[in-house]
Amino acid sequence: MRYAVLGTGIVGRTIAGKLSSLGHEVVIGTRDPEVTLVRTDPDPMGNPPFAVWHADHGDVRLLTFAEAAGSGDTVLNATAGTVTLAALEAAGAANLTGKVVIDVANALDFSQGTPPLLNPVNTDSLGEQVQRAFPDAKVVKTLNTMNCFVMVDPARVPGEHTVFVCGDDADAKEAVTELLTSFGWPESSVIDLGDISAARGTEMLLPVWLRLLGVLGHADFNFHIQVARTST
Repeated sequence: MRYAVLGTGIVGRTIAGKLSSLGHEVVIGTRDPEVTLVRTDPDPMGNPPFAVWHADHGDVRLLTFAEAAGSGDTVLNATAGTVTLAALEAAGAANLTGKVVIDVANALDFSQGTPPLLNPVNTDSLGEQVQRAFPDAKVVKTLNTMNCFVMVDPARVPGEHTVFVCGDDADAKEAVTELLTSFGWPESSVIDLGDISAARGTEMLLPVWLRLLGVLGHADFNFHIQVARTST
């Protein structure tokens, strides 16, 4: 399978590395590959520049958003939520048509400091905005409720825990669920919340997640939905 991961931050790198380790053909998309490769400063979270990671992952090509989206069978959006729509517009609607677009981004706005605001919220979601902007793509929201290292290695969190999927296309959700199981998620841990409007709920978990991060002091945690047994 050929995957195009849009976004060169720690989330995009982590997912791209996992996909490559599983034997998939992977490219990463960015606005300007040359500018991305010459950066030498760590990102705001202290992660090393992309070029350092790329030196150890030479099999993952760095392309423009449009080139990457055009070459992938499946497109995964790992850009910052505030620039997601612009990044996908740069990728090109024609390059997304008919494809599964996996959206793991969150619309966190840090313009007024921390904790960040969530926008859109409640009556809309980033996942829905992506689906409306690209109606011929098959958008599936998933993995946005946890740290990127847990996304690709659920065993980092002991015991059972949950990953959500939602989207309008049943076959697309099935394909994404298969990808999640290849990452190590038991099928029983995947909860299908229904259509893409359910992204409102999963995105609104982020303020809680951020508070937990502050209290726990690390990101190796996740949500677990425990279902009570019912008698008949």
